[in-house]
Amino acid sequence: MAERTPLLNYRLCAVPESGSSSSAGRTRKEAQHPAPKKLSTFFGVVIPTLLSMFSVVVFLRIGFVVGQAGLYQSILMFIVAYFIISMTVLSVCAISTNGALDAGGAYYMISRALGPEFGGSIGIMFFFANICGSALYVLGLVESMVDIFGLSPTGLTTSSIQVLPQSYWYELLYGTVILIFCLLVCLVGADIYAKASFIIFLIVILVLGTIFISFFAVSPKSINITISLGNISEASFTGFKLSTLKSNLPPQYVEDYTTGKVMSFAAVFAVMFNGCTGIMAGSNMSGDLKNPSYSIPRGTITAVIFTYIIYNILCLMISCTCE
Repeated sequence: MAERTPLLNYRLCAVPESGSSSSAGRTRKEAQHPAPKKLSTFFGVVIPTLLSMFSVVVFLRIGFVVGQAGLYQSILMFIVAYFIISMTVLSVCAISTNGALDAGGAYYMISRALGPEFGGSIGIMFFFANICGSALYVLGLVESMVDIFGLSPTGLTTSSIQVLPQSYWYELLYGTVILIFCLLVCLVGADIYAKASFIIFLIVILVLGTIFISFFAVSPKSINITISLGNISEASFTGFKLSTLKSNLPPQYVEDYTTGKVMSFAAVFAVMFNGCTGIMAGSNMSGDLKNPSYSIPRGTITAVIFTYIIYNILCLMISCTCE
C-alpha cells in the first residue's frame, strides 16, 4: 500500500495503468506544472496558528476575564481550555505523522484516517467554524477602530483623530470593507498570505511587547469608561501593588454593562475560550508546506505552548496592576 493511500480504502472504481505510460505521464505533467513554492514550519504553521489564537480576547477581553473571574479562576479557565484543545492537538499530531499529507488540511487528514464520510462532515464543520472565527476577528477590529477613531456617543470630540461615525450600519460597512480586503489577500495565493501573515505577526508581537512595557512604564492613574450616554464609570491603574493583587484573586461576578446580565463562570469561560481556538490554522496549510508531517505537529505544539504562557503572564500582570 502506498504512503498516500487512505487507511480506509474506498475502491469505487479501478483503472488499469501500465507502469511506463503512467510514469511518463506524470513526468510530463510535472514538467508542465512545476511545484509551487512551499512554506517552512515557522511561516506555514507557527505564524498562522499564533495569529488565530492571539485573537480579540488578548487585546479586548483579558481584563474582562480577570475582573469578573479573578486570578484564580482565570488560570483555572485556561487550564481547562488548553486541556480541551490539547486533545485535538495530539490527535492532529498522531494523524499528521501517520503517512504523507496532501492539500486539504483537516479534511484530508480525517478522510485518510476515518474515511470520506467522517472527513466530509467534519470538514464542513471546520468550514463554518472558520467563517464564525473570521466574523469574530473582524468585529473585534471594528470595535477597536470605533473606540479609537470613532466619534464620542455624546457628540463631543476630544481628539482630532476621532472622525469615524458610529452606528450599527457604519460598523457593518467597516466590517464589510475589511472582509473584502482579506478576500483579496486570499485570492492572490498562499505566498502573499504567508508574507501578509508575517507582517501582521510582527505587528502583534510589537503590540504585545508594548503591553508588557506599559505595565512598568505607565504611572498610576484613573480612567473614565463611558458605559452609556451620561453614565460614566471609573477604573484605576495602580501599578504593581500587593493590595491590588489580593483584591483580584477571588472572583467578583457582577452585571456586565453591555448585556445587563450578571456574569458567571460559564459565561466568562465562553468569552475566554475564543482565545484558545484556531489551533487548526497550521494544519489547513498542509498543501503549502514543505514537509507537512514534520511541520504540523511541531509548529502547532510550539504555538499552543507559547500562547498559554503569554495568556497566564498577562492575567498575572493585570491582576497586579488594575482594579
